[in-house]
Amino acid sequence: MGADRAGGTRRASGRAVAYVACGVVLLAGCASMPDRGDLRDVESTPRQDTQVRVFAMPPREDAEPAEIMQGFLEALTSDDPHYETAKQYLSENAAKKWLPELSTTVLANGPDTATDLTGSGEEGEDYSFTLTGTKVALLDVQQSYAPADGQYSRQVHLVRERKSGQWRIDGLPQGVVIGESDFQRNYMSVNKYYFASNAGDTEAGTASQPAAVADPVYVRRRVDPMTQVVHSLLNGPTSWLGPVARSSFPTGTALRKGVRLTPDEQNRLTVPLNGKAARVGTAKCDEMAAQLLFTLQSLTPAVDEVELRAGDRELCDLREDQAPAVAAVGSAHQAENLYFLDDKHRLVRIPADSRTTSAEPVPGALGEGATPLRSAAVSRDEHTAAGVGLDGKALYVGSLASGGSLGDAVLLSAGKTEADRLTAPSWDARGDLWVADRDPANPRLLLLRDGKGEPLQVSTPGLDGRIKSLRVAADGVRVALVVEKDDEQSLLVGRIEWERVGEQSAVSIRELRSATPELTEVAAMSWAGDSRLVVVGREKDGVQQMRYVQIDGSTPEGPAPDALTGVQEIAASEDDRLPLVAHSSEDGIVRLPSGTQWQKVVKEGAAPVYPG
Repeated sequence: MGADRAGGTRRASGRAVAYVACGVVLLAGCASMPDRGDLRDVESTPRQDTQVRVFAMPPREDAEPAEIMQGFLEALTSDDPHYETAKQYLSENAAKKWLPELSTTVLANGPDTATDLTGSGEEGEDYSFTLTGTKVALLDVQQSYAPADGQYSRQVHLVRERKSGQWRIDGLPQGVVIGESDFQRNYMSVNKYYFASNAGDTEAGTASQPAAVADPVYVRRRVDPMTQVVHSLLNGPTSWLGPVARSSFPTGTALRKGVRLTPDEQNRLTVPLNGKAARVGTAKCDEMAAQLLFTLQSLTPAVDEVELRAGDRELCDLREDQAPAVAAVGSAHQAENLYFLDDKHRLVRIPADSRTTSAEPVPGALGEGATPLRSAAVSRDEHTAAGVGLDGKALYVGSLASGGSLGDAVLLSAGKTEADRLTAPSWDARGDLWVADRDPANPRLLLLRDGKGEPLQVSTPGLDGRIKSLRVAADGVRVALVVEKDDEQSLLVGRIEWERVGEQSAVSIRELRSATPELTEVAAMSWAGDSRLVVVGREKDGVQQMRYVQIDGSTPEGPAPDALTGVQEIAASEDDRLPLVAHSSEDGIVRLPSGTQWQKVVKEGAAPVYPG
């Protein structure tokens, strides 16, 4: 994770022996370890080749407490699948009780270690160390990532065992503690895929085609990640996504015990399941296979086809090219055009996948310029557009068809200044229009069903501040908000929940969480993938930067976009084949096609958007 992050540096211990021919690194706990006294800080190891697997060495005979402690911490950074070597540093009782899979705590520079106390206990001598550090993140038992801050402090207790005379750890915190660069080396983010549920209110696909929703988790990079992530997929969505997502796998479905998943030479993966899946019908089985294909698309070796089996019976078989007919990933409609406002404040467009710089006004009233606009949004089917007037007071909706009239505003803000009125709107996948009114006397998040009628006020429990901008994800169950409070702007991602109240529908945004905890100013953002956003902002006392972020607050692998000066607005598509587009105060509308540098489109223009 995070190609823009620098790897940490470990103080040389003289304990690593590399077997290059086998692609293995052994972390040994012997030669230069101190016999007594405080430990050296266990800093994170430098980044290493991803093909090199790292294994720890078991404890040396008659090793002293400091060496046992150091060896155990080294073992936590290894690629040992079940931490069996780490358990050799524990007493028999502690090894039985320790649950490494319960959580992973990520510290900025690895755990600092200090001798806490020495004395005598029931088993003879005992020894304690305190592990400390600055928290960066936490993986929970579902492998879900969450940014963390504050100080970490936990005690580890060692005792000299009466029978063996060896020092062993007999008291330690549950889970694993690891340095940030070791985490980046050992773990990778993978999107599991489920289907939007929400009682059908936010289904992004059609009635016969569910909408796939990405659910990012972290798995250990070199510990059979394919099998890991399938286990995680079968266990169901993470707690955060669970209320708005469903799995087509029947409850209790699991891999057959002892199975290790590997595709054959034709990239065909056979997935043997237990009896819980034995009676699924063909349509349900195709959805299960589609979930697997979507989930495994980023892993190697490649999986082009999935066969599901229960016992000796084949349940179904699905190829990668058949999966889009089963479920929609991202928008069901591919973006045909890029839209922006020209120097006459008209809505104009250019083909999304072309290199042309010649824009034409959209058909209909919003392209005629009679009502000057300051922001706009286009429905995902590109049949309708919404625009906010130049003073921010009025929201208009019009057809993108020749001769279409605009009519009266569908929404008015009573805010006294332009900054206290309407944000740029956003369309969700089912054709509803979202906009926030920033009026300090009555700040509201509003939704217009099909872009018309009486606005429905969206409940936002836990929201602290005013919404500056918003973008609804293509899956229809998540929304990204830039929220402003005390001259700071933060990027939050929330879950869209629908419920029936009598004969009416009610909608709310739940469990808002930060996607950029280190940024104090977010100038612009846009969805740029199934679980990724592109963000323009700055850290406290820092300079403006552009970066990709995951919805869980982690940094995705790969480079950040090329730097660009004076970015005021940004637009990306969930389809990563389409270029990133920005409005720069210096260069106007510019775009960044894959593998190239920023290119100027037009000098005078603003508010670029893809459909959505």
